Amino acid sequence: MERSALQPPLKPSANTVGGKPTLLVLVFLSEEHRELVDQQYELLYSPNENLGADRSNGAAQIAARGNDIRVVLTNGTNGLLAAEIAALPNLELICTLGVGFENVDLGAARDRGIPVCNAAGTNAPAVADHAMAILLAAIRRVPFLNSGVRNGLWRDDIPRPPHVSGRKLGIFGLGSIGKEVAKRARGFDMEIGYHSRTRRDETGFQWFDDIVSLAEWCDFLVIAAPGGKATYHIVSHDVLNALGTQGVLVNVARGTLVDTEAVSDALRESRIWACALDCYENEPTPPGRLLQFDNAVLTPHIGGISPEAIHASVVRFLENAELHFSAQPLLTRVN
Repeated sequence: MERSALQPPLKPSANTVGGKPTLLVLVFLSEEHRELVDQQYELLYSPNENLGADRSNGAAQIAARGNDIRVVLTNGTNGLLAAEIAALPNLELICTLGVGFENVDLGAARDRGIPVCNAAGTNAPAVADHAMAILLAAIRRVPFLNSGVRNGLWRDDIPRPPHVSGRKLGIFGLGSIGKEVAKRARGFDMEIGYHSRTRRDETGFQWFDDIVSLAEWCDFLVIAAPGGKATYHIVSHDVLNALGTQGVLVNVARGTLVDTEAVSDALRESRIWACALDCYENEPTPPGRLLQFDNAVLTPHIGGISPEAIHASVVRFLENAELHFSAQPLLTRVN
């Protein structure tokens, strides 16, 4: 079932019991999107954003309305814990905005027969745009040069930054975001290699058995794989040493994939050229170890947050939910 991300959303079928199904939303939605969702669901809006370990917003709604909640909309960072799933006896569907679902307890959902969906593909172009933007900024030293000009810097005073075109780009995780990054890199005549859970020979890109061998080969390494235990600190001292003194690390995935201390050491000892991170450990707290380096380009996990991407992700949720209540196959089920 193919639908434009900007088409009007489908309406839940009329066979829902008791009028509008009750929906618990644990992530930020704009007023416009809350109004859109409220047309079809009884909306319990309780974002857990920026609460850290304190999940009190959602907990209060679960305690008060747990028996009524049939659908939960969350994201990969907030997730939905096993205890929360257990407290929702009539829960039928869990969806996430964006691609991530690492903190949704898939085992607990499976045991209850509850489908879990993400919004795969809806923000991939935005994330890929951002990956290329911060990669270019890091290689060409844009933040440093921008600041320097304001303080009288002229080009003859500094080493020449390297160019980007014709270099080797390694992508760790060739899913929808990784493919979009590759598409943009080809516009820079880059040679592309990758490591991913699934080998994709149809792309024509060079496959590597692991991330270390990929890092040894490439000039620039883009991290675009899912978070979770399997990829925790996958970017380690060994990977950064393999990337080398002219290498640039880009992370547009999850902060947990990159060992912040290892990156700090590599920058301090000039074992890599630069890093460009849109996500980092313990966000939203800034990565203090990296703030001292002008060759660390840092942005506040905004790669997938464009108006178009957010709207497409909300629409994808509405599509999946409509299909669920119509007893039809879901578009982006992950469990």
